Amino acid sequence: QVQLVESGGGLVQPGGSLRLSCAASGFTLDDYTIGWFRQAPGKEREGVSSIMRNDGSTRYVDSVKGRFTISRDNAKNTLYLQMSNVKPEDTAVYYCAAGRQTSYTYFDRPEEYDYWGQGTQVTVSS
Repeated sequence: QVQLVESGGGLVQPGGSLRLSCAASGFTLDDYTIGWFRQAPGKEREGVSSIMRNDGSTRYVDSVKGRFTISRDNAKNTLYLQMSNVKPEDTAVYYCAAGRQTSYTYFDRPEEYDYWGQGTQVTVSS
């Protein structure tokens, strides 16, 4: 059974850092495109960053480039999102997701992913 479990969310001050984790079970991360999404209250879920299945390359949306870093530990079958220099607009529930046939061009579209975690809340506030 495929399962994704996020952790690491919490309250962080603007300019601070936070690392999110996503533990996968029931499948191997290498076999999927894996990514992070977020959803703020009243807004649609949006893509943040992904590691592509076909070549292991990483992709980021413009709003987080230079601040967030996605990585994975294959031995632990775990995905990470290192968040630095966070801003109040980064406040959201963060989800990890896995997709079998995710398009390189549309990596940030939720419909490109097959499995989802339950989410972890990140709040950026002073």
